[in-house]
Amino acid sequence: MKPIRLIRGFLTVGAWTLLSRVAGFARDVLTAAYLGTGPVAEAFLVAFTLPNMFRRFFAEGAFNTAFVPLFSKKLEAGEDPKGFAEDAMSGLAFVVLLVSVVAMVAMPWLVLAMAGGFAGDERLPLAVEFGRICFPYILFISLTALLSGLLNAGGRFIAAAGAPVLLNLIFIAAMVAADHLGWDMGLTMAWATPVTGLAQLALVWIAAARMGFPLRLRRPRMTPDLRRLLAIAFPAVLAGGVVQINLLVGRQVGSFFDGAIAWLSYADRLYQLPLGVVGIAIGIVLLPDLSRRLKAGDSFGSRYAYSRATEFALFLTVPAGVALCVISVPLISVLYERGAFGPEDTGPTALALAVYGAGLPAFVLQKVLQPLYFAREDTATPFRFAVWSMVVNAALAIGLAPVMGFVAAALGTTLAGWAMTLQLWWGTRAMGEAAAYDDRLRTRLPRVILASAVMGLVLWGASQGLSEQLSAEGHRYWALAALVLAGLGVYGAAAWGFGAFRFADFRGGTPRQR
Repeated sequence: MKPIRLIRGFLTVGAWTLLSRVAGFARDVLTAAYLGTGPVAEAFLVAFTLPNMFRRFFAEGAFNTAFVPLFSKKLEAGEDPKGFAEDAMSGLAFVVLLVSVVAMVAMPWLVLAMAGGFAGDERLPLAVEFGRICFPYILFISLTALLSGLLNAGGRFIAAAGAPVLLNLIFIAAMVAADHLGWDMGLTMAWATPVTGLAQLALVWIAAARMGFPLRLRRPRMTPDLRRLLAIAFPAVLAGGVVQINLLVGRQVGSFFDGAIAWLSYADRLYQLPLGVVGIAIGIVLLPDLSRRLKAGDSFGSRYAYSRATEFALFLTVPAGVALCVISVPLISVLYERGAFGPEDTGPTALALAVYGAGLPAFVLQKVLQPLYFAREDTATPFRFAVWSMVVNAALAIGLAPVMGFVAAALGTTLAGWAMTLQLWWGTRAMGEAAAYDDRLRTRLPRVILASAVMGLVLWGASQGLSEQLSAEGHRYWALAALVLAGLGVYGAAAWGFGAFRFADFRGGTPRQR
């Protein structure tokens, strides 16, 4: 077996994901400037969430969770991986097409399920109109997700990781064009949505063809392999449903507070930056690597890969989470406060960001822990854990909303994330040495936490010292840049000084078992 080089894979996917998230942030800055937090903004955000919710439900969530391990093992053993991939793609396209037709008819009820607070006001018809335009995106992006899983299993990460960049660039171009040409901004963004899906699908299909997998749609058929795929995917579908219920709870709570859906969405985008760069990159690279190692009986390599993925995740996300908590107000005020997004929006958005930041390490660790189950074709256990996390989320978000307001939705998400992570970690104890942390990770984790604490103290002091510059129109950008660079420098120096990392760690490769 030629194993996937983990660190190189993490860095490749992470770099492209970073570019995508930066472009996505630019998209959100323009959205905030053009639409603010008003009814058109909230209607579009709900409409755009609908196909993305189903995308995670069918494609990247449930379907790829089952498809990637099976395809990876067939690729490793040379058991007709192309035929299996074509059967999977044809079945997925058929199901998603049916769902799309039903969703277009039932759009008013879907919108109300997402945001009951829209009932009886102008946001409902807007969201229904935008939703019907946006929803075909799910077909294109679901097929994109499957082809991305195929590419990742073969160690080809660039096209799959770069595809989301197209989405953000197309959105940015559409908004700029609408502003210059006088088009309706909400409708322009809605029509741009399916265009982005088609562009991403074309990119990954070409990459898959170059890899030797020019897949073609054919008449769906139920093969033994597809039955096995569905058997594994079914609990993952249920787990995906639980995740979407968590999202629905947050949206429902937010819809009863004016502006809250936008506040939560903008805060979510900012904390998704480190989550995407680190967590998603690790999940994408680790799942096919573990699947192939298990097929080859490489327990030592599996343990090493798991430990290095955890170490890499915590080294980057613990300080990121601390920073989001400590300097949330400067981040939001400098990055978002312009145009229709005013000072009155900064405080609530920053509060949501700080709450999300406290859960960032948990959200990323889930991306490390879940592949341990999925590589073993176990999707039932994570589903059970997800149900309990859903209960935690709903109880906190709904129960605390009358007391805490909209921020209860963010708190429920964060604490449910930690509940899910702890359950996943506890469940790995039955997997033996292949899922145990090694000595290097146990030694370095406390040092990462200590270095992050030092960085947090410095950031807090520096933000107080730069408070006037951070609020001054002509100085706030360089002041925030200085604040971020100071945090990076202090954390890097502290982490190296405490022994949280060594430069030799970035050479990659898996040592041989002695």
